[in-house]
Amino acid sequence: MTEPVTFQVTVESTERLDRFLANQLAISRTRSARLVAAGAVTVNGVVGRAGRRLSRADTVTVTWPDPEPPRPLTPYPIPLKIVFEDDWLLVLNKPAGLVVHPAPGHWQDTLLNALVTRGTAFSGENSERQGIVHRLDKDTSGLMVVAKTEAAHRKLARDLAARRIERFYAALVWGHVVGGPIEAPIGRHPRDRKRMMVVATGRPAKSWVDQVARFDACDLVRVRLETGRTHQIRVHMAHVGHPVVGDPVYGGGGARRVTGSQRRNAEAIVRAAPRQALHAAVLRFAHPDTREWLEFRAEWPEDLMSCLGAASGDERLVAGVPALDYFRFLA
Repeated sequence: MTEPVTFQVTVESTERLDRFLANQLAISRTRSARLVAAGAVTVNGVVGRAGRRLSRADTVTVTWPDPEPPRPLTPYPIPLKIVFEDDWLLVLNKPAGLVVHPAPGHWQDTLLNALVTRGTAFSGENSERQGIVHRLDKDTSGLMVVAKTEAAHRKLARDLAARRIERFYAALVWGHVVGGPIEAPIGRHPRDRKRMMVVATGRPAKSWVDQVARFDACDLVRVRLETGRTHQIRVHMAHVGHPVVGDPVYGGGGARRVTGSQRRNAEAIVRAAPRQALHAAVLRFAHPDTREWLEFRAEWPEDLMSCLGAASGDERLVAGVPALDYFRFLA
């Protein structure tokens, strides 16, 4: 956004100005506070204070500062597992713990920095999100596609918006799932801007969930994203009472939610889960140049194998076998 934004308050009163702006403009609380501190927000023509509460008919104007030049991407050596690459794009199996693009706290140790290290040329040379068509959370592993040309980026982004890119995730979730669609809008949490939640004013979001395997305390499920909101699977599964195992934000108490004879097994599952048990297992899309249909698969990751073994009650069940094939994930 570059043009000033002016709007008028239509309710009797609001929360403090910085929070009100964050909610109304769908920006982070930090960015809102910086705008106010910089004098870029006026109320009835007077520079606003962060703690000011607004009233009906107050006129608020936000003047956006000139955008800062993008930070240069510096090489950072991180091993990457590339599963496909040509002149247009590459597909990789992202490890857990790797942030996709630079952000506060991770300006140099990201996927994009690792791609620079290997000499990958990709689209968006003036952007800190070069080539990123869709992203995965830091602690979610699995398949991602990265565009290497502007033309590829435009076509893949268009296909993603039109829901022509198919993404299937494997997840361990607490309890026992009744398959079907989850359709619930997702927006920012009103008090914690780093969290998302199902909220009536959020953006439309839809996930399709199927039970793949039923264990004593949890299920292995297949989730197909129809939309791609921030934290969508984690928020949707928590919303229907089946949070992802090992999720530190939306986990809903983890093993404490399991009572009775399954509590000991649930505690063993938690001990075996180094992170949220969520993995982007299948990616299907049309090549942006040839339109040939491509499909890629990434097996259940090694770092979550013990968690799956604990869930099944027998570590030997999945030892040394492709676990998703064993459970007929795509059957």
